[in-house]
Amino acid sequence: MPTGKSWRQEAAIGSGPAKSGEPHFVASGWAWLVAGALLLLVDNGRNNIALAAWLAPLFMLRFLRVNRTRLALAAAYIVILATHAFAWRGMIPIPQPFYTAFVMATSAVALLCYLTDRWVADRLPGFAATLAYPLALVTFFYLDGFGLHGSWGSPAYTQAGDLALLQLLSVTGLAGVTFLIGWFAAVANRVWDRGWDSVDGKRSAALIAAVLAGVVLAGAARLAFFPAGAATVRVASLSHPDLQPEIDDAMFDDVMLNRASAAEVAAFRQRSRTMNDELLARSEQQAQAGARIVFWAEESAAVLNLDEPALLAQGEQLAARRGIYLGMALATVTPGQPHPVENELVMITPQGTAAWRYHKTKLTPSFEQTYDVRGDGRLPVLDTPFGRLSALICYDADFPQYIAQEGRSLHPGVVLDPSSDWRAIDPTHTEMASFRAIEQGFNLVRQTRLGLSAAYDYQGRQLAAMDHFRTADYTLVADVPTQGTRTLYGRWGDWFAWLCIAAFWVVFGAAIAARHRPN
Repeated sequence: MPTGKSWRQEAAIGSGPAKSGEPHFVASGWAWLVAGALLLLVDNGRNNIALAAWLAPLFMLRFLRVNRTRLALAAAYIVILATHAFAWRGMIPIPQPFYTAFVMATSAVALLCYLTDRWVADRLPGFAATLAYPLALVTFFYLDGFGLHGSWGSPAYTQAGDLALLQLLSVTGLAGVTFLIGWFAAVANRVWDRGWDSVDGKRSAALIAAVLAGVVLAGAARLAFFPAGAATVRVASLSHPDLQPEIDDAMFDDVMLNRASAAEVAAFRQRSRTMNDELLARSEQQAQAGARIVFWAEESAAVLNLDEPALLAQGEQLAARRGIYLGMALATVTPGQPHPVENELVMITPQGTAAWRYHKTKLTPSFEQTYDVRGDGRLPVLDTPFGRLSALICYDADFPQYIAQEGRSLHPGVVLDPSSDWRAIDPTHTEMASFRAIEQGFNLVRQTRLGLSAAYDYQGRQLAAMDHFRTADYTLVADVPTQGTRTLYGRWGDWFAWLCIAAFWVVFGAAIAARHRPN
């Protein structure tokens, strides 16, 4: 029975002459780099193909195990760098110099994860050898998630739409799905090393197949036997149509920075009234049609601070007249202040009073961090006849640890998410937000200007959707369950990520000890 050869033996083959009858291009592993490069173009980011996320690391690991030359190392980094730059084009909202630095840094870390596998895996026996890469992957992406761009880039997001697999989020968060993707690549390489006919190869293949099947079957059972079945509430959410004349970026900036003339300020105020009156009229139409909760996309109502009280009074009158909860998403401008913009969601109750004024806390790099007032970091909550209501704003949802307060202490049934995107991240950004619903066990309605608006239940099922670029109505209406659920991840937080981080150092330490152990 063939036993296969170790990757140390393949490395020797890869750096020497080709095997008889086999092109040197294949024997030295360069074919695997080409395969990996093609898959990396679509394994994440703008043109994501879910299967590619599982296969790309398989071939990149293979190449770096087989070919250990400095040329191979440089080639791998160049491939990762070029494919990352392509995959994430237009998706990261930071100036070009910072984007270049971001791509270079993340590419270097991705290469380090691959090299960790190469350095650790052949120093450890059996099962432990397959853990180096997935543990390194989880460690990097978890710790990186505390940075300025949050959880962007997590391999788990590549699996959006695979609801059976994604039920794992309710137990482990992003770390569990990330681990499985990395572990599949490492185990597949072990099978490749040992040979399909070897006992070790068969055991490794059976192990990964059993784990993946178990996770998917458990997720499918959760979907089938424990669906969201509570009473529903009708939620309507609105974005602006392309009104003319509009408040464009140049006008907004001039007013915000206190460099607009009196005539320009007057024009800003007039356009603001026109746009805000349109929002209020459409909100009343939705209330008449049966919506009990109505809210607007992020910063829909651009308004000077001196005009804000009058606008809020109109909203209060509407909410009281129609008996609705009205979420007014404002961009309140106080010209000349160090932070002149308040990006906030004001929730008006059917009694005509403001229940909360939530300011966005996780501000995007560049513009928002420079000009916006930062929130206090506490998500709002309100008990209503339609269950417990909460909210966040757009980029907030990219930080799972920030949103953890929903599952840990707030326990809302419905979370409103006024947002604003752009074409390059449509629909990715909204799909990312849906992961928070599964993790924390709430139902989510995300209204997105210049992107995908969608409602999801707490298992990630899409209840309704509306794409800004494919509609003339700019209104999303959904019947949303009023009750959420408690999840293990909501209770225990990032237990699995921290377990992986601890295990990574154990595995790394064992490899160091094995290196210095006498033969």
